[in-house]
Amino acid sequence: MNDRTYRLILGALLLLSLYFEIRYLMYALIGLLFFEGVTNLRLPLLLRGSQGDAAAEDHLAPIQHSSRFKFEAERAWRLIVATMLLVTYVLFYDTLWFFPWFMGFAIFGAGVSGVCPVLIGVKWAGCR
Repeated sequence: MNDRTYRLILGALLLLSLYFEIRYLMYALIGLLFFEGVTNLRLPLLLRGSQGDAAAEDHLAPIQHSSRFKFEAERAWRLIVATMLLVTYVLFYDTLWFFPWFMGFAIFGAGVSGVCPVLIGVKWAGCR
């Protein structure tokens, strides 16, 4: 499994949990994203095994960025998504109900198209 397929599945699960109001699935996804972000044990890398490395699969190769931080962009992306879902779904869902929906569609679209604006921004900010 590559990161693009992971984003497709994650976006679909987010949208399903929002549509059918499955709160435990949303909590599990937020917990999974936090776990992956903190430990850097990413599900796509664990399922891929040692078949390839992440640098060979860089879809953002035309974008020239310098890595100022020794922090992976995928790891930062997971922490950002988990934090935003935690804040908007768990804490302020009554007022920010549209934001988890927006994130679900954006992550699903990133999985379909292979272009994730947040990931591009994190790489532009200096993560490797």
